[in-house]
Amino acid sequence: MTGSRPLHGIGTAIAVEARKAVASRALQGITAFLVVGIVVLAVGAAAGAASGDERLAAKLGPLAGAGGWNGLVGVVAQVESAAALLGFGVALSWLVGREFADGTVAGLFALPIRRSTIAVAKLVVYLAWAATVAVLLTGAVAIAGLALGHGVTDAAASLLRIPALAVLTALIATPAAWAATAGRGLLPGIAATVALIAVAQVLAVVGVGGAIPFVAPALWAIEPDAATGWGLALVPVTALAFAGLCARAWSRLQLDR
Repeated sequence: MTGSRPLHGIGTAIAVEARKAVASRALQGITAFLVVGIVVLAVGAAAGAASGDERLAAKLGPLAGAGGWNGLVGVVAQVESAAALLGFGVALSWLVGREFADGTVAGLFALPIRRSTIAVAKLVVYLAWAATVAVLLTGAVAIAGLALGHGVTDAAASLLRIPALAVLTALIATPAAWAATAGRGLLPGIAATVALIAVAQVLAVVGVGGAIPFVAPALWAIEPDAATGWGLALVPVTALAFAGLCARAWSRLQLDR
């Protein structure tokens, strides 16, 4: 009775999806981009602003003159807010949409596991990978800060914002999973991610994004007072809603559409 329980075979599905993820060059490349790329961009931007580059200083705003761990973490958070959403969205689009792009989705209909269970397994593996990226990124920022001569006294309090922002950003990227399923491919998921970034940037600029779950994590990490509790509380709710939509879409997949 494989269809009697919605998550029957979830352990097997997670194990299979995890093996795919570990062997994926796409995820390896995205991991390197998110860990090394963000730190390099942030340190470079901070150094450029400190050297008197007016354009960089204008982009960083008050962070341009901040020093120590707070300054470094603030710049990292500013870069991370957009780069991580892009990276997580692309990764999730690949995890969910590759079955359509590679033409392997038809084979899933023959498996004794519900397709909705497979979708849930993909999301679980995605979250585990995102948590790993959060830890690696935090370690990379810590190493960069120590190399720049920052002390260890207030490091922990500042660094905690980095993994928190990464996990929150991973959660708000979940619409990419539903878009990749509805559009049956990677590109719709990536397009949805780019649209989220654009909308978030606009809402942040006009100053109404503090209560919006797609904007609140970045505002909180860069300027904690700018985000509202409601905005942050809606992040997991939004993630669960789109995860449910994704699982439902997978359960209704048909071979001819």
